Amino acid sequence: MLNCNYLGRFAPSPTGALHAGSLATALGSWLHARAHDGKWLLRIEDIDLPRCIPGVDKIITQQLSACGLSWDGEIEYQSKRSHFYQTALNQLIESYKAYACRCTRKQIEDTWLAKGIKKQRHQELIYPGSCRDRKDVVPPCAWRLRVEDETLKESVGDFVLKRADGVFTYQLAVVVDDALQGITHVVRGADLLDNTPRQIYLQKCLAYPTLQYLHLPLVLDDNQEKLSKQTLAFAIQTNSSENVLKALRGAGLHLGLTNSALFIQNDLSASQWLERATQNYKEMIFV
Repeated sequence: MLNCNYLGRFAPSPTGALHAGSLATALGSWLHARAHDGKWLLRIEDIDLPRCIPGVDKIITQQLSACGLSWDGEIEYQSKRSHFYQTALNQLIESYKAYACRCTRKQIEDTWLAKGIKKQRHQELIYPGSCRDRKDVVPPCAWRLRVEDETLKESVGDFVLKRADGVFTYQLAVVVDDALQGITHVVRGADLLDNTPRQIYLQKCLAYPTLQYLHLPLVLDDNQEKLSKQTLAFAIQTNSSENVLKALRGAGLHLGLTNSALFIQNDLSASQWLERATQNYKEMIFV
């Protein structure tokens, strides 16, 4: 673990190359760390291997390197850290904070339909607690966190930590990784804002420190939807210094950087641009 008062990280999933939205997040996270004289780690979140595309992690690291976004320490891969997640899950099970569940999505939907509530598009149904007090659930099964916080119970409910197919969920993996790596600050997109309360609650259940969170505004497409791999966002081009500078400028503009030299001077290298951007960012957050 790196010894640092500020330890940030960027944690992309290797399901596609970096696009303008993910570069803006990476840049915002990097600048926030460097402006605080902190360290910045890179973690590849490949815990759900069926969704990952072989070789994309190498493309992402090449894009980051071309843009001058250097990281500290070794790259961590979630797919190699399952034993840490299982240890944390065992701790929760032994303290009766997690329980086994065999409910399918259809069963959950049917339970709510019986109460006159129909699932809307993109809506995440709150788990109705069908298996909360059952003692006869045997594998294969999922494992859910027993949420006791009233606000979180009403908005999220008991959420899954490990799926019935044996895959650990993002919620558990990211909380364990952040704690074991000593992360102090998380800078990420606003699309993950609703994950923060459940991750803070899970940190408390595992007696982990609570982190500092900053959520950046999303880059939107022409339809005002989040720019993403699902909306076929184009990968940033880093095959020339001109394209790298164009990509960095786009990300910087989205983050509100105002130094005119960042957008006028065309002879800047990535490292020169980042040096000026860091100073500009410091003036934004410390003045």
